[in-house]
Amino acid sequence: MNAARIAAIRCFTVRLPFDHGAPPPRFAGTPRSTLDSVWMRVELDDGLVGWGEAYAPDPEALGSLVRSRVAPLALGQDPQDEQLCARLERMLHNAGRSGPVLHALSGLDIALWDLRGKRAGLPVSELLGGRRRDQVPAYASLLQYYGDVGPLERQLHAALEAGFTQVKLHERDVASVEATRRAIGAGVPMMVDTNCAWLPGEAEAPVRAMKAFDPLWIEEPLWPPEDLSSLGALGRATGVAMAAGENASSLHELLQMARGGSVDWLQPSAIKCGGLGALRRVAAECAVHGRVRLSPQTAFFGPGFLATLHLMATLPEPTAIERLFCGLSTVPYATSVRLERGLVTLPRGPGLGAEPDAALLTMPL
Repeated sequence: MNAARIAAIRCFTVRLPFDHGAPPPRFAGTPRSTLDSVWMRVELDDGLVGWGEAYAPDPEALGSLVRSRVAPLALGQDPQDEQLCARLERMLHNAGRSGPVLHALSGLDIALWDLRGKRAGLPVSELLGGRRRDQVPAYASLLQYYGDVGPLERQLHAALEAGFTQVKLHERDVASVEATRRAIGAGVPMMVDTNCAWLPGEAEAPVRAMKAFDPLWIEEPLWPPEDLSSLGALGRATGVAMAAGENASSLHELLQMARGGSVDWLQPSAIKCGGLGALRRVAAECAVHGRVRLSPQTAFFGPGFLATLHLMATLPEPTAIERLFCGLSTVPYATSVRLERGLVTLPRGPGLGAEPDAALLTMPL
């Protein structure tokens, strides 16, 4: 009997309306009231279906890329081949070494891991070496309030009341960092993501000022984010832990960062960096060198979140997973992936362990 092959790839725009108690924040310079990504449905010729997720600030563009470039190369291929997406990346390098090409391959790779788990009748965490825990701690990742301390403080109190024991804010001003520390108290870990706020010559003064409020890390303080030598120098000059990696343009760049010298916390995003296979390699590189701690970026709610959750359940030391803290009109996997008192329980089914709600899949690309 011949092994099943990839028979069809379909993409869906998933838009999640949200409320974070303030005017819509800006994403890529535009106010947005929805959190968008592309979910990928990969079907084999025997009918088995797996799901992936790709970063997509422009879902229509990503869907077009999948139809015109990725799907023609992937159809007919063996879903059990863990090197498939790496080969496709090499074949597609003239279409772009990063950005949408890598995002599309990230979604495909996640779907293939879902399929492998379903074929084996095992959760993905077992394919990754076996889970060490059934629950993964989560930290509350707030959206941006642009220095408006009132709604920021209300969200912080709501996060603590919901059971979160760590918080991250997306602010650039010292007053917001001070207000956060005052609101959460001295014993609660706080992270600060500045979203590439400063040029290298501008960053030291605000980072030193934020240090007074004991951040666990300062995330992506520099523009451009790939200026790793300046990032390492900033950390050494200020004595503040640096975090980065969400915007790394390739697996190669992430592996370099994992070897040390630029960051203390590495934050690959499964829906950007090449999928779960790439995330697994970065985790292994961090473990080999022991200089950098892994804390993947998961500011999304779909199959990419599930894939990252499975990986984090296999890590030797428990590390908190990022969970965006905002009110969603629909919470993906709400009944199958429990989040209670700051702990996310892994689903126990095969593959990623949970299936999408059909109500979310109304916008095919």
